[in-house]
Amino acid sequence: MIDRQPVLGGERVALRPSTPDDREPLFAVARDREIWAMHPAHDRWQRPVFDTFFDEGLAAGGALTLIDRADGAIIGATRYGPFDPASGEIEIGWTYLARSHWRTGHNREAKRLMLAHIFRWAETVVFHVGEDNHRSRTAVEALGALARPGRLLIERAGVPAPHIVYALARP
Repeated sequence: MIDRQPVLGGERVALRPSTPDDREPLFAVARDREIWAMHPAHDRWQRPVFDTFFDEGLAAGGALTLIDRADGAIIGATRYGPFDPASGEIEIGWTYLARSHWRTGHNREAKRLMLAHIFRWAETVVFHVGEDNHRSRTAVEALGALARPGRLLIERAGVPAPHIVYALARP
């Protein structure tokens, strides 16, 4: 059985299953508008929008809270999407990180931990990245993910937003 809510740890970051108690510390991170500036869902800094996003993550399973190992602070969140056994694919995404931890290696380490864990079951990990989200596109490309041809339209607040689908095969 695939484990989409593991406890993982590296040098910089620890990941654990998100709980309802994480709502307030995660909103404290997510209310920074700059985090969402390039994201297709650029309004997640607003309380009602964040609450819906947070509740969806808990309901879907696979939601993980990121913790800075240096001081134990909650610094963001990420998720595993549903696993498709027919294709062997799973999505990693919905990630946001406190700006204080950008360009520190925390996000890269979290993704590497997640990849190492999930490749025990999945053949391929996909990332759906907003076409204009150059920061996230650069991050997944640095992991070695390659863009698939074409664009995927994902509805955000009733408006289709173009996304690039990146794929990373099991090593």
